[in-house]
Amino acid sequence: MGLIIALLVIWLILSIIGFVVKGLVWLAIIGLILFVATGVWGWVKRRGRA
Repeated sequence: MGLIIALLVIWLILSIIGFVVKGLVWLAIIGLILFVATGVWGWVKRRGRA
């Protein structure tokens, strides 16, 4: 679970940097996609254990 939280934090930071720096909007988009994918993956893994 710690790995998933670390990945979510990393993707969130990359997204914020991408939105702050105008030339890095692609980084923000990739960061958001990876953030959502990691969140869904963690949710599925957590539900599987219950």
